[in-house]
Amino acid sequence: MMRVLYLSQYFPPETGATQTRAFEMARHLVEKGHEVCVVAEVPNHPSGIIHPAFRGVWFRREKLAGIEVLYVRVLAFPKKNFRTRLLFYASYMLAAMAAGLFLITRRFDCVVATSPPLPVGAAGMFLSLVHRAPLVFEVRDLWPASAVAMGELKGRVPLALAALLESLCYRRAARVVAVTEGIAADLKARPGMETKVALIPNGATVDSFARDVQAGTTARRALGLENAFVVLYAGILGVAQGLETMLLAAQQLANNPRFQFLVAGAGPREARLREMARELGLLNLRFLGERPRTEMPALYSAADAALVPLRRIDVFRRARPSKMFDAFACGTPVLLGIEGEAAEILSMAGGGLPYTPEDPEALAGAILALDSLGAREREAMGARARAFVEECHSRTKYAADFERLLRETVLLRKTGKGPCRK
Repeated sequence: MMRVLYLSQYFPPETGATQTRAFEMARHLVEKGHEVCVVAEVPNHPSGIIHPAFRGVWFRREKLAGIEVLYVRVLAFPKKNFRTRLLFYASYMLAAMAAGLFLITRRFDCVVATSPPLPVGAAGMFLSLVHRAPLVFEVRDLWPASAVAMGELKGRVPLALAALLESLCYRRAARVVAVTEGIAADLKARPGMETKVALIPNGATVDSFARDVQAGTTARRALGLENAFVVLYAGILGVAQGLETMLLAAQQLANNPRFQFLVAGAGPREARLREMARELGLLNLRFLGERPRTEMPALYSAADAALVPLRRIDVFRRARPSKMFDAFACGTPVLLGIEGEAAEILSMAGGGLPYTPEDPEALAGAILALDSLGAREREAMGARARAFVEECHSRTKYAADFERLLRETVLLRKTGKGPCRK
């Protein structure tokens, strides 16, 4: 049995890709007989408003599917800018350090830290020293490169400090987990990193995410969309997604009321997107707000297509968003506005159509093309996508890979022998 200290700033009951991945990895470890303690922020993301049940809470222990979760207080802000983000990330880092030092007295066999945000890595380094345990550092996105590309990180001193922290995390880590082939290739090309890096991608939770025709029909009826062609976007409403493209595509299709758009999620761009929808007079687009993950199979089953967009930036060519795999698991064809690695996966799965990122005309054209294929071909697309993730991208398989990597890392630390020895 291993004792694992898992640092993930974002964790359920928050919803999102990071939260789901961390929960599924931790849940699998617990099911295999390991002891897992997750240190997470009090729920507030992405709204920046602390959940009412956690207001006034500095530290709280809870059990979630057998996982011990220690929620820690953070400085959360509804308004997102450089200053508030810095305070937000730094407050979790300091709170996680304090929790690991004063509130968690037992020793752990290894420490896992998942990034971004990058300061989680600093907390991981500190607590790996405190507990004299190896650090496994997970990289879901390359920071600070992505933050710079998105305009979220500027200035010579902040850039230098972020680059230094990134370098220290890689040097201190016994193993580095990359979630895409592009990130893995980038990391392996850095000095001293080739033997440290392991690829454990995002995948689909195929046991709990599946097509539910009855629930989908009920959801369409409740929304008054029985005869519509429904395009669903489910996820964070952030800068990276470039969701203005979706609104402009909806405007182009507004003359045909059959095409309807649903937006399930929340985030820093929500207010602006709602304002833009009002300005454009979009009667064919509806904001559903943030929905619990348990409702998502029904929504995906209600949709004719799931929209998976990112902005047209080079760093996103190595992305493979988990929402694409969620849609695949529910047998819903994907409209993919991402170039690079994600587009290659879509082609292998045969589970949807690509379009040029940040191009409203291209998105509108892809929607019309998918509609013209007919219901039978869309069902075949969905079936191919479901079979693809069952065979190649099951989260259960990736969680087993993660457990094996942790075992090897702990064995190497204890004995000096093991397959991950450099």
